[in-house]
Order: sequence, then structure tokens, then C-alpha cells
Amino acid sequence: MRLFNILFYTVLCFAALQVHAFAESEENEYKKRMELYTRTEAVTNIPWYYIAAIDQYERNVRQARRDIPKAEGMTGIYFKEEQWTGLLNPDKQDENPNSIALFNGIGTDGDGDGKASLKSDEDVLYSFAKLLLAYGTDHENLKIGLWNYYKRDKAVRIIMGKADIYKQYGRLNLDEHAFPVPLHSTYSYRNTWGDARGWGGRRIHEGTDIFAGYGVPVRATSYGIVEMKGWNKYGGWRIGIRDINNNYHYFAHLSGFAKDLKVGQIVEPGMMIGGVGSSGYGPPGTSGKFPPHLHYGMYKDNGITEWSYDPYPHLKMWERQERKRKK
Repeated sequence: MRLFNILFYTVLCFAALQVHAFAESEENEYKKRMELYTRTEAVTNIPWYYIAAIDQYERNVRQARRDIPKAEGMTGIYFKEEQWTGLLNPDKQDENPNSIALFNGIGTDGDGDGKASLKSDEDVLYSFAKLLLAYGTDHENLKIGLWNYYKRDKAVRIIMGKADIYKQYGRLNLDEHAFPVPLHSTYSYRNTWGDARGWGGRRIHEGTDIFAGYGVPVRATSYGIVEMKGWNKYGGWRIGIRDINNNYHYFAHLSGFAKDLKVGQIVEPGMMIGGVGSSGYGPPGTSGKFPPHLHYGMYKDNGITEWSYDPYPHLKMWERQERKRKK
């Protein structure tokens, strides 16, 4: 028994050390990325939080796509070789800034080593920033520059939302989460994602239902921006929040909204945004067609489209994490 206790304690200590090492490594990565952003700001006058928002948007897109390579360096920004060196450049591995410029390539020397390399995080960040400098460094001109690059309103909206969040909190590590309803409340839920739904036509259930008493507070689960607030004939009174990782969090069937909550507002984990209700399945104001519950959905944007995915594992994880924090 004594030997078992020693082995068990050793395993626990080793696991704790691994968790600590992972957290320390993650914090160091955020620190190095912030240093990259502030150095780029110093030479371009584009505020670091816009650069961070672009980089984070591209990183999330690359994580969600299979047709482009995953990020290997500190930055998530992706350029195709022909973009970098120039469409007509015969040398797709060209790192000479002069010949790249001759072929109208994007690649620029950002770290002062005389080369424009796709493997250099500073070169990549500076090259993207240089594209935006043609339009100006204020908020509205940066939006124009981003639209001309992405040709997608949603991409611009997501990036500018991220920039607002980074600016407000002044840091990159914004990955904390909270469970959608208070843990001290009485609630229940199970995995119902993908189940059949019939009201309004055949469709699948794109979320998890959390059953709780009418009016129980509904809370934001992440740092994010309120993208949508209002009525939907299926979801009733509902709220949509976009987080820092391109995820869209959908809260439906609410009894109402938190006072003064508005579209464009920044929220953080645990902030009250509304109450559990039974609204929906009809015109504005329809309520009571089913027991009170929160429909919670999650959607991922990959730079081209957006799709629903199962929130249940995330809810279970956030629930465990919050209980652990409260001990």
C-alpha cells in the first residue's frame, strides 16, 4: 500500500509539472508574439492590436482549413509563394527583395537581414502591414485596406472585432471560458447535437439544450463581440457572440436580454447577457411552446464559410474548469 501511495503521488506530481510546463510554454508564446506585434507597430505606426487581430484571424483560418498548410512559425499569416515572390517570377523561392519587387511580389525585408523570407515572422508581418499602409493607419482606412485584400465583409468584421477586444484588454491570452448558466443553479443537459428537429421543416439540432428555470441568468462563455441580438422565429430572443478564435456562440430561446446589452459590445466570460426562457417557434413574442431552456450552439468560420459543430464536449470541459476554479 505504501509503495502504491508513493507511485500515485509521483504520478500526480509529474502530471502537475507537465501542466505547469505547458502553461509556461503557452505564456512564453504569447509574450514572443506580442514582441513581434509591437516591433511591427514601431516601424509601421499601425497599432499592435490590429496586427494581432489579422494574425489571429489567419491562424484560426489555417487551423480550420485543409487546403492550406498549418502555421509553422510564430505568425499565422499565410501567403502563397506566387503572392510572395510575384506571379511571373520564375523563382518561387526567391528571397531577394529587389527581384521580388521587380515582379510585384508582396515579400519585403522586415527584419533587416537583406532577405525577404516566408520563413521570417517579421518579414511576413511587415509585408502584410505594408499592404495596409497604402490606405492609411486609422480605423476606417484599415477597414478599406482589409476589404481590398480579403474581398469579404465578414472577414473584415471579425478582424476589427478582435482588434477591439485586444485593445480593451491589452493582452493576447484571452482563452478563459465560463459555463453558460451559473453552476449553483439547477440545470441539466445532454448531447443533442445532430438530433432531428421538425418545427419549420426537417432540420438537425445545431446545439445543446441546457434545461433550467425560467429567468436563470445566461452568461457569456468567452471573451467576444456581440454580433447579433434580436428575434428569430426558430430561436426566439437570441444573441450571437464572436470570440477571439473565429467561433460564433449562439444563445437562443431567451426570456430577455441583459440591460443595455447591444450589438458591438465586448463581453467576457461569466458576464450576464440574458435569461433562460421558452421563446421562439413563431412571430416575435411567442413563448411557452416548450419547457424553459437555453439552446447553445457553436459555429466555426474558416475564411470562406461557417458551419455548426458539437458544443457538448466544450460545455463539459468549461463546467469542470469552472468548478475547479471555485474550489
